[in-house]
Amino acid sequence: MTTLYDLIIIGGGPAGAAAGVYSARKRLKTLIIAEVFAGQSTDSAEVQNWIGTVAISGTELAESLKKHVEAYAGDVLTIRDERVQALEKKESGFIVTTEKSSYQTRTVLVATGSHRRKLEVPGADIFEHKGLTYCASCDGPLFADQDLAVVGGGNAAFETAAQLLAYAKSVTLIHRSEDFHRADQITVEKVLSHPNMRAIKNVDILEIKGDKFANGIVYKDKVSGVVTELPVGGIFIEIGQLPNTEFLKGVTDLNDHNHVITDPRTQKTSVAGIWAAGDCTDVLYHQNNIAAGDAIRAVEDIFQYLYSK
Repeated sequence: MTTLYDLIIIGGGPAGAAAGVYSARKRLKTLIIAEVFAGQSTDSAEVQNWIGTVAISGTELAESLKKHVEAYAGDVLTIRDERVQALEKKESGFIVTTEKSSYQTRTVLVATGSHRRKLEVPGADIFEHKGLTYCASCDGPLFADQDLAVVGGGNAAFETAAQLLAYAKSVTLIHRSEDFHRADQITVEKVLSHPNMRAIKNVDILEIKGDKFANGIVYKDKVSGVVTELPVGGIFIEIGQLPNTEFLKGVTDLNDHNHVITDPRTQKTSVAGIWAAGDCTDVLYHQNNIAAGDAIRAVEDIFQYLYSK
Protein backbone atom coordinates (compact mmCIF):
# COMPACT_ATOMS: atom_id res chain seq x y z
CA MET A 1 0.00 0.00 0.00
CA THR A 2 1.37 3.41 -1.00
CA THR A 3 2.22 5.66 1.94
CA LEU A 4 0.34 8.97 2.11
CA TYR A 5 2.45 11.57 3.89
CA ASP A 6 1.04 14.56 5.72
CA LEU A 7 3.98 16.63 4.51
CA ILE A 8 6.86 16.28 2.08
CA ILE A 9 9.74 18.70 2.64
CA ILE A 10 11.91 19.23 -0.43
CA GLY A 11 15.38 20.40 0.55
CA GLY A 12 17.86 19.83 3.37
CA GLY A 13 19.35 23.24 4.12
CA PRO A 14 18.58 25.22 7.28
CA ALA A 15 14.96 25.66 6.10
CA GLY A 16 14.42 21.99 5.32
CA ALA A 17 16.14 20.82 8.50
CA ALA A 18 14.18 23.22 10.73
CA ALA A 19 10.93 22.17 9.07
CA GLY A 20 11.80 18.50 9.55
CA VAL A 21 12.42 18.90 13.26
CA TYR A 22 9.24 20.90 13.83
CA SER A 23 7.03 18.63 11.74
CA ALA A 24 8.33 15.54 13.52
CA ARG A 25 7.69 17.14 16.91
CA LYS A 26 4.13 17.82 15.79
CA ARG A 27 3.81 14.15 14.82
CA LEU A 28 3.12 14.91 11.16
CA LYS A 29 3.94 11.94 8.94
CA THR A 30 6.79 13.60 7.07
CA LEU A 31 9.19 12.79 4.25
CA ILE A 32 12.29 14.91 3.69
CA ILE A 33 13.77 14.62 0.21
CA ALA A 34 17.25 16.15 0.18
CA GLU A 35 20.44 15.39 -1.72
CA VAL A 36 22.56 17.19 0.88
CA PHE A 37 22.10 19.00 4.16
CA ALA A 38 23.14 22.63 4.91
CA GLY A 39 22.91 23.94 1.34
CA GLN A 40 25.37 26.69 0.42
CA SER A 41 26.90 26.81 3.88
CA THR A 42 29.04 23.79 3.02
CA ASP A 43 31.06 26.20 0.84
CA SER A 44 32.21 28.22 3.86
CA ALA A 45 35.35 27.49 5.83
CA GLU A 46 33.80 29.17 8.86
CA VAL A 47 30.26 30.36 9.58
CA GLN A 48 30.15 33.00 12.32
CA ASN A 49 26.50 34.09 12.15
CA TRP A 50 24.60 30.87 12.88
CA ILE A 51 22.83 31.92 16.06
CA GLY A 52 23.89 30.01 19.16
CA THR A 53 27.26 29.02 17.70
CA VAL A 54 30.19 31.44 17.77
CA ALA A 55 31.93 29.75 14.84
CA ILE A 56 31.37 26.54 12.91
CA SER A 57 32.65 25.25 9.59
CA GLY A 58 30.18 24.76 6.78
CA THR A 59 30.82 21.03 6.88
CA GLU A 60 30.22 20.85 10.63
CA LEU A 61 27.01 22.86 10.24
CA ALA A 62 25.80 20.40 7.62
CA GLU A 63 26.58 17.46 9.90
CA SER A 64 24.87 19.17 12.83
CA LEU A 65 21.69 19.85 10.87
CA LYS A 66 21.57 16.31 9.53
CA LYS A 67 22.19 14.80 12.98
CA HIS A 68 19.40 16.90 14.48
CA VAL A 69 16.93 15.77 11.82
CA GLU A 70 18.02 12.14 12.02
CA ALA A 71 17.35 12.17 15.76
CA TYR A 72 13.66 12.32 14.86
CA ALA A 73 13.77 9.74 12.08
CA GLY A 74 11.55 6.75 12.69
CA ASP A 75 7.84 6.19 12.68
CA VAL A 76 6.84 9.75 11.66
CA LEU A 77 9.90 11.07 9.81
CA THR A 78 11.59 9.50 6.78
CA ILE A 79 14.63 10.88 4.92
CA ARG A 80 15.43 10.18 1.27
CA ASP A 81 18.67 11.18 -0.47
CA GLU A 82 17.13 11.92 -3.88
CA ARG A 83 16.62 14.73 -6.39
CA VAL A 84 13.09 15.95 -7.06
CA GLN A 85 12.21 16.08 -10.74
CA ALA A 86 8.51 16.94 -10.71
CA LEU A 87 5.66 18.08 -8.49
CA GLU A 88 2.06 17.44 -9.57
CA LYS A 89 -1.22 18.46 -7.99
CA LYS A 90 -3.84 15.72 -7.67
CA GLU A 91 -7.38 15.74 -6.29
CA SER A 92 -6.30 14.24 -2.99
CA GLY A 93 -3.01 16.13 -2.68
CA PHE A 94 0.29 15.97 -4.55
CA ILE A 95 2.69 13.56 -6.23
CA VAL A 96 6.40 14.27 -5.79
CA THR A 97 8.57 12.43 -8.30
CA THR A 98 12.31 11.84 -7.97
CA GLU A 99 14.77 9.91 -10.13
CA LYS A 100 14.07 6.86 -7.96
CA SER A 101 10.39 6.89 -7.03
CA SER A 102 7.12 8.82 -6.59
CA TYR A 103 5.56 9.85 -3.28
CA GLN A 104 2.06 10.96 -2.30
CA THR A 105 1.44 13.73 0.18
CA ARG A 106 -1.28 16.00 1.49
CA THR A 107 0.99 19.07 1.64
CA VAL A 108 4.41 20.20 0.36
CA LEU A 109 7.06 22.57 1.70
CA VAL A 110 9.60 23.65 -0.89
CA ALA A 111 12.93 24.52 0.75
CA THR A 112 15.31 23.94 -2.14
CA GLY A 113 17.44 27.04 -1.65
CA SER A 114 19.49 28.63 -4.39
CA HIS A 115 22.95 28.57 -5.86
CA ARG A 116 25.32 31.43 -6.52
CA ARG A 117 25.81 32.72 -10.02
CA LYS A 118 29.47 31.98 -10.64
CA LEU A 119 32.07 34.37 -12.01
CA GLU A 120 33.15 32.70 -15.24
CA VAL A 121 36.62 34.02 -16.03
CA PRO A 122 40.02 32.31 -15.99
CA GLY A 123 41.23 31.70 -12.43
CA ALA A 124 37.85 32.13 -10.73
CA ASP A 125 37.32 28.41 -10.31
CA ILE A 126 40.94 27.80 -9.27
CA PHE A 127 40.84 30.32 -6.41
CA GLU A 128 37.31 29.69 -5.17
CA HIS A 129 37.58 29.30 -1.36
CA LYS A 130 41.19 30.44 -1.75
CA GLY A 131 40.75 34.18 -1.50
CA LEU A 132 37.66 34.28 -3.74
CA THR A 133 34.35 33.78 -1.96
CA TYR A 134 30.63 34.08 -2.56
CA CYS A 135 29.59 34.75 1.06
CA ALA A 136 30.68 37.88 2.89
CA SER A 137 28.52 37.07 5.91
CA CYS A 138 30.33 33.74 6.24
CA ASP A 139 33.89 34.63 5.29
CA GLY A 140 34.25 38.42 5.48
CA PRO A 141 35.84 38.70 8.96
CA LEU A 142 38.64 36.38 7.83
CA PHE A 143 39.86 39.20 5.55
CA ALA A 144 40.14 41.97 8.17
CA ASP A 145 42.62 44.82 7.52
CA GLN A 146 43.09 43.92 3.85
CA ASP A 147 42.34 45.61 0.54
CA LEU A 148 39.25 43.84 -0.76
CA ALA A 149 37.23 43.81 -3.96
CA VAL A 150 33.52 43.22 -4.51
CA VAL A 151 32.34 42.19 -7.98
CA GLY A 152 28.77 43.26 -8.77
CA GLY A 153 26.53 46.30 -8.94
CA GLY A 154 23.22 45.48 -7.28
CA ASN A 155 22.00 45.95 -3.72
CA ALA A 156 23.71 42.73 -2.62
CA ALA A 157 27.07 44.02 -3.84
CA PHE A 158 26.69 47.33 -2.00
CA GLU A 159 25.45 45.61 1.17
CA THR A 160 28.48 43.32 1.01
CA ALA A 161 30.78 46.32 0.54
CA ALA A 162 29.19 48.08 3.53
CA GLN A 163 29.71 45.01 5.66
CA LEU A 164 33.34 44.64 4.60
CA LEU A 165 34.09 48.32 5.27
CA ALA A 166 33.57 47.63 8.97
CA TYR A 167 36.90 45.79 9.12
CA ALA A 168 38.66 46.06 5.74
CA LYS A 169 41.52 48.40 4.95
CA SER A 170 39.72 49.36 1.73
CA VAL A 171 36.99 48.07 -0.57
CA THR A 172 36.82 48.44 -4.35
CA LEU A 173 33.57 47.61 -6.11
CA ILE A 174 33.99 46.44 -9.72
CA HIS A 175 30.95 46.67 -11.98
CA ARG A 176 30.43 45.79 -15.63
CA SER A 177 27.95 48.61 -16.36
CA GLU A 178 28.16 52.39 -16.43
CA ASP A 179 25.54 52.88 -13.70
CA PHE A 180 24.08 51.10 -10.68
CA HIS A 181 20.45 50.86 -11.80
CA ARG A 182 19.98 47.55 -9.95
CA ALA A 183 20.79 49.13 -6.58
CA ASP A 184 18.89 51.65 -4.47
CA GLN A 185 20.31 55.13 -5.01
CA ILE A 186 20.35 55.95 -1.32
CA THR A 187 22.37 52.78 -0.64
CA VAL A 188 24.80 53.58 -3.44
CA GLU A 189 25.41 57.10 -2.19
CA LYS A 190 25.83 56.04 1.42
CA VAL A 191 28.34 53.27 0.68
CA LEU A 192 30.36 55.27 -1.85
CA SER A 193 30.65 58.16 0.61
CA HIS A 194 32.87 56.06 2.86
CA PRO A 195 36.50 57.27 2.69
CA ASN A 196 37.83 53.73 2.22
CA MET A 197 35.43 52.88 -0.60
CA ARG A 198 35.67 53.36 -4.36
CA ALA A 199 33.94 52.02 -7.46
CA ILE A 200 35.26 51.03 -10.87
CA LYS A 201 32.52 50.98 -13.51
CA ASN A 202 32.06 49.88 -17.10
CA VAL A 203 34.77 47.22 -17.15
CA ASP A 204 35.06 43.58 -18.10
CA ILE A 205 36.88 41.26 -15.72
CA LEU A 206 39.41 39.22 -17.69
CA GLU A 207 41.16 37.08 -15.09
CA ILE A 208 41.65 36.27 -11.42
CA LYS A 209 45.32 35.96 -10.52
CA GLY A 210 47.07 34.51 -7.53
CA ASP A 211 49.62 32.13 -6.05
CA LYS A 212 48.30 29.94 -3.26
CA PHE A 213 45.48 32.45 -2.83
CA ALA A 214 43.85 34.97 -5.13
CA ASN A 215 45.69 38.28 -5.01
CA GLY A 216 44.68 40.20 -8.12
CA ILE A 217 41.88 41.03 -10.55
CA VAL A 218 42.63 41.89 -14.17
CA TYR A 219 40.00 44.04 -15.86
CA LYS A 220 39.58 45.99 -19.09
CA ASP A 221 37.94 49.38 -19.47
CA LYS A 222 35.18 49.06 -22.07
CA VAL A 223 35.75 52.57 -23.46
CA SER A 224 39.52 53.06 -23.41
CA GLY A 225 40.49 49.41 -23.74
CA VAL A 226 43.10 49.85 -21.02
CA VAL A 227 43.87 46.65 -19.09
CA THR A 228 44.59 47.00 -15.36
CA GLU A 229 45.59 44.55 -12.66
CA LEU A 230 44.23 45.43 -9.21
CA PRO A 231 46.09 43.83 -6.26
CA VAL A 232 43.70 42.60 -3.55
CA GLY A 233 43.70 40.51 -0.40
CA GLY A 234 40.28 39.00 -1.04
CA ILE A 235 37.53 38.95 -3.67
CA PHE A 236 33.80 38.78 -2.97
CA ILE A 237 31.43 37.87 -5.80
CA GLU A 238 27.88 39.28 -5.72
CA ILE A 239 26.48 38.83 -9.22
CA GLY A 240 23.22 37.21 -8.26
CA GLN A 241 21.69 33.98 -7.04
CA LEU A 242 19.70 31.44 -9.00
CA PRO A 243 16.88 29.70 -7.09
CA ASN A 244 16.56 25.92 -7.37
CA THR A 245 13.00 25.99 -8.65
CA GLU A 246 13.16 24.42 -12.11
CA PHE A 247 10.63 21.71 -11.18
CA LEU A 248 8.12 24.35 -10.04
CA LYS A 249 7.70 26.10 -13.38
CA GLY A 250 4.04 25.86 -14.33
CA VAL A 251 3.14 24.64 -10.84
CA THR A 252 3.31 27.73 -8.59
CA ASP A 253 3.70 31.43 -9.31
CA LEU A 254 7.33 32.50 -9.69
CA ASN A 255 8.70 36.03 -10.02
CA ASP A 256 10.88 37.29 -12.87
CA HIS A 257 13.93 35.71 -11.24
CA ASN A 258 12.17 32.34 -10.70
CA HIS A 259 11.84 32.77 -6.94
CA VAL A 260 8.66 31.29 -5.45
CA ILE A 261 6.17 34.03 -4.59
CA THR A 262 4.97 33.54 -1.00
CA ASP A 263 2.71 35.18 1.54
CA PRO A 264 5.18 36.47 4.17
CA ARG A 265 2.65 35.88 6.99
CA THR A 266 2.27 32.16 6.29
CA GLN A 267 4.78 31.15 3.57
CA LYS A 268 1.87 29.94 1.42
CA THR A 269 2.39 29.89 -2.34
CA SER A 270 -0.19 30.52 -5.05
CA VAL A 271 -1.27 26.86 -4.84
CA ALA A 272 -3.26 25.66 -1.84
CA GLY A 273 -1.30 22.94 -0.07
CA ILE A 274 2.15 24.15 -1.15
CA TRP A 275 4.35 26.33 1.05
CA ALA A 276 7.90 27.55 0.43
CA ALA A 277 10.69 28.88 2.66
CA GLY A 278 14.28 30.04 2.45
CA ASP A 279 16.42 31.17 -0.44
CA CYS A 280 14.14 29.73 -3.12
CA THR A 281 11.47 32.31 -2.21
CA ASP A 282 11.01 36.00 -2.94
CA VAL A 283 11.73 36.97 0.67
CA LEU A 284 13.72 40.21 0.87
CA TYR A 285 16.78 38.83 2.68
CA HIS A 286 18.43 35.44 2.31
CA GLN A 287 20.28 34.11 5.37
CA ASN A 288 20.47 30.76 7.18
CA ASN A 289 18.68 32.06 10.26
CA ILE A 290 15.92 33.68 8.21
CA ALA A 291 15.41 30.50 6.19
CA ALA A 292 15.03 28.42 9.35
CA GLY A 293 12.53 30.87 10.82
CA ASP A 294 10.49 31.02 7.62
CA ALA A 295 10.33 27.22 7.50
CA ILE A 296 9.10 27.02 11.08
CA ARG A 297 6.41 29.58 10.28
CA ALA A 298 5.39 27.43 7.33
CA VAL A 299 5.14 24.25 9.42
CA GLU A 300 3.00 26.03 11.98
CA ASP A 301 0.64 27.07 9.18
CA ILE A 302 0.72 23.60 7.58
CA PHE A 303 -0.31 22.05 10.88
CA GLN A 304 -3.28 24.42 11.08
CA TYR A 305 -4.18 23.66 7.46
CA LEU A 306 -4.19 19.92 8.05
CA TYR A 307 -6.06 19.92 11.34
CA SER A 308 -8.46 22.83 11.02
CA LYS A 309 -10.37 21.38 8.05
